[in-house]
Amino acid sequence: MDKEEEKRVIARINELYHLKEQRPLTEAEQAERKRLHKKFIANFRAGFRQEVENLVIVDKNGREVTSEKAKRAQRRKGLRKD
Repeated sequence: MDKEEEKRVIARINELYHLKEQRPLTEAEQAERKRLHKKFIANFRAGFRQEVENLVIVDKNGREVTSEKAKRAQRRKGLRKD
């Protein structure tokens, strides 16, 4: 999901939230809210996973202490040569 689509999804989720505060949502609105929420969460998780997988951890002595799991993910993506 690109930034523009993400903004539209968030705006619509917020719009449905405010409608819910005023009146009960219709079944169609509830289904739309659920679908948009799932889409937003999936996008958030994908972005968060990418950030964590690209993370390199260095201790106070300057030695890399990145986990092996993260290193494997980085190698799969071609981000590591070791």
